[in-house]
Amino acid sequence: MNDTEFHQLVDNQMQMIEESIDNSGADIDYEMSGNVMTLEFADRSQIIINRQEPMHEIWLASKSGGFHFRLIQDKWICSKTGVELFEMVKEECEKHASEEIEWP
Repeated sequence: MNDTEFHQLVDNQMQMIEESIDNSGADIDYEMSGNVMTLEFADRSQIIINRQEPMHEIWLASKSGGFHFRLIQDKWICSKTGVELFEMVKEECEKHASEEIEWP
């Protein structure tokens, strides 16, 4: 994949995360600044998601640690856990919010 394709795929993933947060009704604020998406919770904890263009990866940092995701068969998969990015975002949001979230 070239850089343009990488950015389009990451943009699509970030948009899906934003829309899912909006539709969940959860108390999660998010902000995009350049290549970084910051999710902030009521207790001021954060999840940081950013694109790593040189490696064509998405990185996620949260209370649970740091994770790197590579595109494998059209899914962003964690190199450490094998979990898909969107699933990990949902799990980490519930940990940070200290409650179950109704994801669409």
